[in-house]
Amino acid sequence: MTTTNTSSPPPRDPAGRVPSAAAPSAAEPSGAPVAADTAPRPAAAPGSASAPRSGLDPERPFGAHLRLAWWKPLLIVPGLLVAMVVLQTVLTLIVVLVEVAAFGRDPMDASISPLMMAVMNLSLAAMGPLALLVTALVARVPWRSLIASPRRESLRRGLVYAGAFSALVGAALALTALIDPSAAGIGQFAITSTTIGLVLVALLTTPLQAAGEELLFRGAMMPLLASWVRAVRPALVLGIIASSIVFGLVHMSVDPWLLSYYAVFGLCMAAMAVISRGLEAPIAFHVMNNLIMMVVGALLAGGGGIVIDRSVGMGGPVMLVFIVVDLVAVGLVWLYERSQRP
Repeated sequence: MTTTNTSSPPPRDPAGRVPSAAAPSAAEPSGAPVAADTAPRPAAAPGSASAPRSGLDPERPFGAHLRLAWWKPLLIVPGLLVAMVVLQTVLTLIVVLVEVAAFGRDPMDASISPLMMAVMNLSLAAMGPLALLVTALVARVPWRSLIASPRRESLRRGLVYAGAFSALVGAALALTALIDPSAAGIGQFAITSTTIGLVLVALLTTPLQAAGEELLFRGAMMPLLASWVRAVRPALVLGIIASSIVFGLVHMSVDPWLLSYYAVFGLCMAAMAVISRGLEAPIAFHVMNNLIMMVVGALLAGGGGIVIDRSVGMGGPVMLVFIVVDLVAVGLVWLYERSQRP
């Protein structure tokens, strides 16, 4: 009996050759499924047809990983800054009016009370999630990508940095107290109800305030500004410098030493974010720096409110100590991140 072959012959091109995609390999059964994405794909060159034109670009480093239409940062960045100023101004004015009416506060008193510290810190803390939400929605990216990219955020990484930075900031404050006690805010030690209130408010809200500023300036503003430039290195330079200048200006100091310090602080926080591919390091440094300064300032305020004076003459060469500490912290981040990568 003659056996009929019912299988169809493989397709051939006009020259009679069998296409390679139709021929199974010797090591793979003919019925096995073929995974289409197992082979690595070459990264699309910036500006090519396959490169993303908007949203998240995981091929670019953190800080320059967003691709947006040019007009979007032009709306988001000023909008966030206006929201920050309006929110803090309105809430601070409300607190002053309440304290004047309820506690007889002198309207010309520039010291920070526990209630005022709480309102100021929480208003800045609120700007962080707001900045992430607005940026994530407009850029159409996961909000987590604004905290760390391309890796995932790491609590352990943040705790390691917090421990190291607390010792570093504490040493800097001690050294400054020896060199120039007035510049370090060293006053008369006293504990009153105001002191206790300030310390408690600082412990509870200062970490939120510092984290909010980092989410705003390094998590949202830096990549937004960097998205105007397509080449990676110029984009990073623009994002780091522009966001740091804005960070320095919003502290509203006209003293050249203080203004320089705030700008360098912003530059160092941005550098930490780029090096570590996320915000854990700058958040940890910002939190420990502000927390230690506020607690020490409350304990040495003579039992009254904390006075923060940023007028001309309030800075000086002693600020170089804190600038050096910021630079050392960047070096520590670089060493740690280098040790963590294979």
